[in-house]
Amino acid sequence: MEGNYPLFQIIDKNGEVTSEEYQEVLTEEYAKSYYYNMLRIRTYDHKGIALQRQGRIGTYVPFEGQEASQVGSALALQDDDWLFPTYRDHGATLTFGADLDRMLLHWNGRIEGCVPSLTKNIFPASIPIATHLPHAAGAAMAETYKGTKNAAIAYFGDGATSEGDFHEGLNIASVFKAPVVFFNQNNGFAISLPIKKQMNSETIAQKAAAYDIPGVRVDGMDVFAVNFVVKEALERARNGEGPTLIEAVTWRFGAHTTADDPSKYRDQEASDATREEKDPVLRLEKFMKKQNMWDERWVESIKKDIQEELDQAIVDMESYEKANSDVMFDYVFEKPTWTIEEQKKSLNALKGGQS
Repeated sequence: MEGNYPLFQIIDKNGEVTSEEYQEVLTEEYAKSYYYNMLRIRTYDHKGIALQRQGRIGTYVPFEGQEASQVGSALALQDDDWLFPTYRDHGATLTFGADLDRMLLHWNGRIEGCVPSLTKNIFPASIPIATHLPHAAGAAMAETYKGTKNAAIAYFGDGATSEGDFHEGLNIASVFKAPVVFFNQNNGFAISLPIKKQMNSETIAQKAAAYDIPGVRVDGMDVFAVNFVVKEALERARNGEGPTLIEAVTWRFGAHTTADDPSKYRDQEASDATREEKDPVLRLEKFMKKQNMWDERWVESIKKDIQEELDQAIVDMESYEKANSDVMFDYVFEKPTWTIEEQKKSLNALKGGQS
Protein backbone atom coordinates (compact mmCIF):
# COMPACT_ATOMS: atom_id res chain seq x y z
CA MET A 1 0.00 0.00 0.00
CA GLU A 2 2.90 2.39 0.71
CA GLY A 3 3.85 2.12 -2.96
CA ASN A 4 0.49 3.65 -3.86
CA TYR A 5 1.33 6.70 -1.77
CA PRO A 6 4.88 7.69 -2.72
CA LEU A 7 6.66 10.34 -0.66
CA PHE A 8 6.61 13.60 -2.62
CA GLN A 9 9.85 15.58 -2.41
CA ILE A 10 11.33 18.62 -4.17
CA ILE A 11 14.69 19.02 -2.41
CA ASP A 12 16.49 16.10 -0.79
CA LYS A 13 18.45 15.96 2.47
CA ASN A 14 21.52 17.40 0.74
CA GLY A 15 19.63 20.41 -0.62
CA GLU A 16 19.62 19.04 -4.17
CA VAL A 17 16.58 19.57 -6.40
CA THR A 18 15.06 16.17 -7.15
CA SER A 19 13.40 17.17 -10.43
CA GLU A 20 14.23 19.91 -12.88
CA GLU A 21 10.53 20.67 -13.43
CA TYR A 22 10.49 22.49 -10.08
CA GLN A 23 13.74 24.39 -10.49
CA GLU A 24 12.26 27.58 -11.96
CA VAL A 25 9.68 28.00 -9.17
CA LEU A 26 12.29 27.70 -6.40
CA THR A 27 13.09 31.38 -6.40
CA GLU A 28 15.34 33.29 -4.01
CA GLU A 29 12.32 35.26 -2.79
CA TYR A 30 10.48 32.10 -1.75
CA ALA A 31 13.59 30.52 -0.23
CA LYS A 32 14.32 33.57 1.90
CA SER A 33 10.71 33.84 3.04
CA TYR A 34 10.68 30.19 4.10
CA TYR A 35 14.06 30.44 5.80
CA TYR A 36 13.10 33.58 7.75
CA ASN A 37 9.88 32.03 9.02
CA MET A 38 11.51 28.72 9.90
CA LEU A 39 14.34 30.45 11.76
CA ARG A 40 11.83 32.69 13.53
CA ILE A 41 9.72 29.85 14.90
CA ARG A 42 12.79 27.75 15.81
CA THR A 43 14.20 30.67 17.80
CA TYR A 44 10.83 31.03 19.50
CA ASP A 45 10.72 27.28 20.21
CA HIS A 46 14.17 27.26 21.84
CA LYS A 47 13.18 30.27 23.95
CA GLY A 48 9.93 28.60 24.99
CA ILE A 49 11.86 25.66 26.45
CA ALA A 50 14.29 28.01 28.22
CA LEU A 51 11.43 30.07 29.71
CA GLN A 52 9.80 26.91 31.05
CA ARG A 53 13.06 25.71 32.61
CA GLN A 54 13.42 29.12 34.27
CA GLY A 55 9.90 28.92 35.72
CA ARG A 56 8.67 31.90 33.69
CA ILE A 57 5.97 29.94 31.80
CA GLY A 58 4.21 26.64 32.41
CA THR A 59 4.58 23.33 30.59
CA TYR A 60 5.69 23.99 27.01
CA VAL A 61 5.18 21.88 23.87
CA PRO A 62 8.21 21.94 21.52
CA PHE A 63 8.03 21.32 17.77
CA GLU A 64 11.67 21.53 16.59
CA GLY A 65 12.06 19.38 13.48
CA GLN A 66 8.58 20.20 12.20
CA GLU A 67 9.34 23.74 11.00
CA ALA A 68 9.14 22.86 7.30
CA SER A 69 5.73 21.24 7.76
CA GLN A 70 4.32 24.17 9.71
CA VAL A 71 5.82 27.02 7.68
CA GLY A 72 5.28 25.40 4.29
CA SER A 73 1.62 24.74 5.04
CA ALA A 74 0.83 28.06 6.75
CA LEU A 75 2.35 30.09 3.90
CA ALA A 76 0.06 28.28 1.45
CA LEU A 77 -3.00 29.85 3.09
CA GLN A 78 -4.77 33.02 2.01
CA ASP A 79 -5.54 35.78 4.50
CA ASP A 80 -9.19 34.84 5.08
CA ASP A 81 -8.68 31.09 5.37
CA TRP A 82 -9.16 29.20 8.65
CA LEU A 83 -6.40 27.54 10.66
CA PHE A 84 -7.23 24.89 13.26
CA PRO A 85 -4.10 24.06 15.31
CA THR A 86 -3.25 21.53 17.98
CA TYR A 87 -1.15 22.39 21.03
CA ARG A 88 2.00 21.80 18.93
CA ASP A 89 1.24 24.07 15.99
CA HIS A 90 2.18 27.46 17.39
CA GLY A 91 4.83 27.63 14.65
CA ALA A 92 2.09 27.51 12.01
CA THR A 93 -0.11 30.01 13.85
CA LEU A 94 2.77 32.46 14.27
CA THR A 95 3.60 32.13 10.58
CA PHE A 96 -0.04 32.74 9.67
CA GLY A 97 -0.12 35.93 11.71
CA ALA A 98 -0.83 35.15 15.38
CA ASP A 99 0.52 37.65 17.94
CA LEU A 100 3.80 36.55 19.50
CA ASP A 101 3.12 38.05 22.93
CA ARG A 102 -0.36 36.49 23.06
CA MET A 103 1.19 33.13 22.21
CA LEU A 104 3.57 33.51 25.17
CA LEU A 105 0.63 34.45 27.39
CA HIS A 106 -1.04 31.19 26.37
CA TRP A 107 1.95 29.18 27.63
CA ASN A 108 2.00 31.33 30.74
CA GLY A 109 -1.47 30.05 31.59
CA ARG A 110 -3.14 33.41 31.04
CA ILE A 111 -6.71 33.66 29.81
CA GLU A 112 -5.60 36.53 27.55
CA GLY A 113 -3.52 34.03 25.59
CA CYS A 114 -6.58 31.95 24.74
CA VAL A 115 -8.55 34.76 23.11
CA PRO A 116 -8.81 34.14 19.34
CA SER A 117 -7.09 36.57 16.99
CA LEU A 118 -9.21 39.51 15.87
CA THR A 119 -7.39 39.79 12.54
CA LYS A 120 -6.94 36.13 11.53
CA ASN A 121 -9.25 33.12 11.50
CA ILE A 122 -7.20 31.06 13.94
CA PHE A 123 -9.13 28.64 16.13
CA PRO A 124 -7.89 28.27 19.73
CA ALA A 125 -5.33 25.46 20.00
CA SER A 126 -7.00 22.09 20.54
CA ILE A 127 -5.64 20.27 23.58
CA PRO A 128 -8.03 17.27 23.28
CA ILE A 129 -6.84 15.04 20.46
CA ALA A 130 -8.66 15.38 17.11
CA THR A 131 -11.75 17.18 18.47
CA HIS A 132 -11.09 20.16 16.19
CA LEU A 133 -11.28 18.16 12.94
CA PRO A 134 -15.11 18.21 12.79
CA HIS A 135 -14.93 21.91 13.72
CA ALA A 136 -12.65 22.54 10.73
CA ALA A 137 -15.05 20.70 8.44
CA GLY A 138 -17.93 22.78 9.81
CA ALA A 139 -16.12 26.09 9.36
CA ALA A 140 -15.23 25.13 5.81
CA MET A 141 -18.85 24.19 5.06
CA ALA A 142 -19.99 27.54 6.48
CA GLU A 143 -17.67 29.35 4.06
CA THR A 144 -19.25 27.43 1.19
CA TYR A 145 -22.75 28.36 2.35
CA LYS A 146 -21.67 32.01 2.52
CA GLY A 147 -20.47 31.81 -1.06
CA THR A 148 -16.79 32.51 -0.37
CA LYS A 149 -13.69 30.78 -1.71
CA ASN A 150 -12.15 30.55 1.76
CA ALA A 151 -10.81 27.20 2.92
CA ALA A 152 -9.65 25.64 6.19
CA ILE A 153 -6.68 23.60 7.31
CA ALA A 154 -6.67 21.33 10.36
CA TYR A 155 -3.38 20.18 11.91
CA PHE A 156 -3.03 16.94 13.88
CA GLY A 157 -0.51 14.27 14.82
CA ASP A 158 -0.43 10.56 14.02
CA GLY A 159 -2.10 9.70 17.35
CA ALA A 160 -5.19 11.65 16.29
CA THR A 161 -5.92 9.09 13.57
CA SER A 162 -6.82 6.63 16.35
CA GLU A 163 -9.62 8.90 17.55
CA GLY A 164 -13.24 8.81 16.42
CA ASP A 165 -13.23 12.56 15.71
CA PHE A 166 -10.67 11.98 12.95
CA HIS A 167 -13.03 9.68 11.09
CA GLU A 168 -16.09 11.82 11.78
CA GLY A 169 -14.31 14.92 10.51
CA LEU A 170 -13.14 13.26 7.30
CA ASN A 171 -16.51 11.63 6.69
CA ILE A 172 -18.61 14.77 7.02
CA ALA A 173 -16.10 16.78 4.96
CA SER A 174 -16.19 14.14 2.24
CA VAL A 175 -20.00 13.93 2.15
CA PHE A 176 -20.45 17.69 1.90
CA LYS A 177 -17.30 18.39 -0.16
CA ALA A 178 -16.09 20.82 2.49
CA PRO A 179 -13.14 22.98 1.39
CA VAL A 180 -10.78 21.71 4.08
CA VAL A 181 -7.27 20.24 4.18
CA PHE A 182 -6.56 17.67 6.87
CA PHE A 183 -2.84 18.09 7.53
CA ASN A 184 -1.24 15.27 9.48
CA GLN A 185 2.30 15.61 10.84
CA ASN A 186 3.45 12.04 11.30
CA ASN A 187 6.47 12.03 13.63
CA GLY A 188 6.14 8.35 14.43
CA PHE A 189 4.98 8.60 18.03
CA ALA A 190 1.79 9.53 19.87
CA ILE A 191 3.65 10.58 23.02
CA SER A 192 5.35 7.23 23.81
CA LEU A 193 3.32 4.96 21.53
CA PRO A 194 5.02 4.15 18.20
CA ILE A 195 2.85 4.28 15.13
CA LYS A 196 3.23 0.53 14.49
CA LYS A 197 1.34 -0.09 17.72
CA GLN A 198 -1.41 2.33 16.71
CA MET A 199 -2.42 0.94 13.35
CA ASN A 200 -1.84 -1.79 10.78
CA SER A 201 -2.00 0.66 7.88
CA GLU A 202 1.35 1.25 6.20
CA THR A 203 0.56 4.94 5.77
CA ILE A 204 -1.83 7.52 7.14
CA ALA A 205 -2.49 8.89 3.66
CA GLN A 206 -4.20 5.65 2.61
CA LYS A 207 -6.96 6.25 5.18
CA ALA A 208 -8.32 8.81 2.71
CA ALA A 209 -9.53 5.96 0.48
CA ALA A 210 -12.29 5.09 2.97
CA TYR A 211 -13.82 8.51 2.34
CA ASP A 212 -13.11 8.67 -1.39
CA ILE A 213 -10.89 11.73 -1.06
CA PRO A 214 -7.27 12.25 -2.18
CA GLY A 215 -4.53 11.06 0.16
CA VAL A 216 -1.03 12.48 -0.28
CA ARG A 217 2.29 11.70 1.43
CA VAL A 218 4.94 14.40 1.46
CA ASP A 219 8.42 14.78 2.89
CA GLY A 220 7.61 16.92 5.92
CA MET A 221 11.22 18.06 6.21
CA ASP A 222 11.07 19.67 2.74
CA VAL A 223 9.40 23.08 3.01
CA PHE A 224 9.05 23.46 -0.77
CA ALA A 225 7.30 20.10 -1.14
CA VAL A 226 4.94 20.80 1.77
CA ASN A 227 3.99 24.19 0.37
CA PHE A 228 3.40 22.71 -3.08
CA VAL A 229 1.04 19.91 -1.96
CA VAL A 230 -0.90 22.13 0.46
CA LYS A 231 -1.40 24.80 -2.21
CA GLU A 232 -2.62 22.14 -4.60
CA ALA A 233 -5.04 20.76 -2.01
CA LEU A 234 -6.33 24.23 -1.18
CA GLU A 235 -6.90 24.94 -4.87
CA ARG A 236 -8.97 21.75 -5.14
CA ALA A 237 -10.93 22.84 -2.07
CA ARG A 238 -11.65 26.32 -3.44
CA ASN A 239 -12.83 24.81 -6.72
CA GLY A 240 -15.49 22.77 -4.96
CA GLU A 241 -13.65 19.45 -5.24
CA GLY A 242 -13.71 18.74 -1.52
CA PRO A 243 -11.16 17.81 1.15
CA THR A 244 -7.69 16.28 0.98
CA LEU A 245 -5.78 14.25 3.57
CA ILE A 246 -2.05 15.06 3.62
CA GLU A 247 0.49 13.03 5.57
CA ALA A 248 3.68 15.02 6.18
CA VAL A 249 6.34 12.54 7.27
CA THR A 250 8.51 14.38 9.77
CA TRP A 251 10.38 13.95 13.04
CA ARG A 252 10.16 15.87 16.30
CA PHE A 253 13.69 16.24 17.66
CA GLY A 254 12.77 17.04 21.23
CA ALA A 255 10.38 15.78 23.88
CA HIS A 256 6.61 15.51 23.59
CA THR A 257 6.42 18.30 26.18
CA THR A 258 8.80 19.76 28.75
CA ALA A 259 7.24 17.27 31.20
CA ASP A 260 8.31 14.32 29.05
CA ASP A 261 11.49 12.22 28.82
CA PRO A 262 11.68 10.71 25.30
CA SER A 263 14.72 8.59 26.20
CA LYS A 264 12.29 6.31 28.06
CA TYR A 265 10.62 5.14 24.87
CA ARG A 266 12.75 5.97 21.82
CA ASP A 267 16.36 5.70 20.73
CA GLN A 268 17.78 9.18 21.26
CA GLU A 269 20.99 8.41 19.37
CA ALA A 270 18.88 7.53 16.33
CA SER A 271 16.91 10.72 16.85
CA ASP A 272 20.10 12.76 16.96
CA ALA A 273 21.25 11.06 13.75
CA THR A 274 17.97 12.04 12.11
CA ARG A 275 18.58 15.63 13.18
CA GLU A 276 22.02 15.61 11.56
CA GLU A 277 20.69 14.06 8.37
CA LYS A 278 17.27 15.64 7.86
CA ASP A 279 17.08 18.93 9.79
CA PRO A 280 14.63 21.00 7.68
CA VAL A 281 16.31 24.33 8.44
CA LEU A 282 19.74 22.98 7.54
CA ARG A 283 18.33 21.37 4.40
CA LEU A 284 17.01 24.72 3.16
CA GLU A 285 20.33 26.36 4.05
CA LYS A 286 22.18 23.75 1.94
CA PHE A 287 19.81 24.41 -0.97
CA MET A 288 20.31 28.17 -0.74
CA LYS A 289 24.09 27.81 -0.70
CA LYS A 290 24.05 25.51 -3.72
CA GLN A 291 21.85 28.01 -5.58
CA ASN A 292 23.99 31.02 -4.61
CA MET A 293 21.13 32.50 -2.58
CA TRP A 294 22.93 32.49 0.76
CA ASP A 295 23.82 35.90 2.19
CA GLU A 296 25.57 35.96 5.57
CA ARG A 297 24.77 39.63 6.17
CA TRP A 298 21.10 39.00 5.52
CA VAL A 299 21.09 35.99 7.86
CA GLU A 300 22.72 37.97 10.68
CA SER A 301 20.25 40.79 10.08
CA ILE A 302 17.16 38.58 10.37
CA LYS A 303 18.60 36.83 13.42
CA LYS A 304 18.91 40.22 15.10
CA ASP A 305 15.38 41.23 14.08
CA ILE A 306 13.90 37.95 15.30
CA GLN A 307 15.68 38.16 18.64
CA GLU A 308 14.56 41.76 19.20
CA GLU A 309 10.95 40.84 18.38
CA LEU A 310 11.07 37.88 20.77
CA ASP A 311 12.72 39.87 23.57
CA GLN A 312 10.03 42.56 23.32
CA ALA A 313 7.25 39.95 23.34
CA ILE A 314 8.68 38.44 26.54
CA VAL A 315 8.80 41.90 28.16
CA ASP A 316 5.17 42.46 27.14
CA MET A 317 4.12 39.06 28.46
CA GLU A 318 5.81 39.60 31.82
CA SER A 319 4.43 43.15 32.13
CA TYR A 320 0.83 41.95 32.47
CA GLU A 321 -0.72 42.47 35.89
CA LYS A 322 -0.89 39.42 38.15
CA ALA A 323 -3.56 36.95 37.05
CA ASN A 324 -6.83 36.74 38.99
CA SER A 325 -7.30 33.10 40.02
CA ASP A 326 -11.10 33.51 40.03
CA VAL A 327 -11.15 33.10 36.24
CA MET A 328 -10.35 29.40 36.72
CA PHE A 329 -13.80 29.00 38.27
CA ASP A 330 -15.98 31.73 36.84
CA TYR A 331 -16.10 30.56 33.23
CA VAL A 332 -16.40 26.78 33.50
CA PHE A 333 -20.20 26.94 33.33
CA GLU A 334 -22.65 29.74 32.58
CA LYS A 335 -23.64 29.61 36.25
CA PRO A 336 -21.05 28.10 38.61
CA THR A 337 -22.11 24.89 40.37
CA TRP A 338 -21.92 24.59 44.14
CA THR A 339 -18.84 22.36 43.82
CA ILE A 340 -16.99 25.03 41.84
CA GLU A 341 -18.08 27.70 44.32
CA GLU A 342 -16.66 25.60 47.15
CA GLN A 343 -13.36 25.18 45.32
CA LYS A 344 -13.16 28.91 44.70
CA LYS A 345 -13.83 29.67 48.38
CA SER A 346 -11.22 27.14 49.49
CA LEU A 347 -8.53 28.65 47.25
CA ASN A 348 -9.32 32.18 48.36
CA ALA A 349 -9.18 31.04 51.98
CA LEU A 350 -5.70 29.64 51.37
CA LYS A 351 -4.71 32.97 49.85
CA GLY A 352 -5.92 34.83 52.91
CA GLY A 353 -9.28 35.79 51.47
CA GLN A 354 -7.84 37.70 48.50
CA SER A 355 -9.32 37.14 45.03
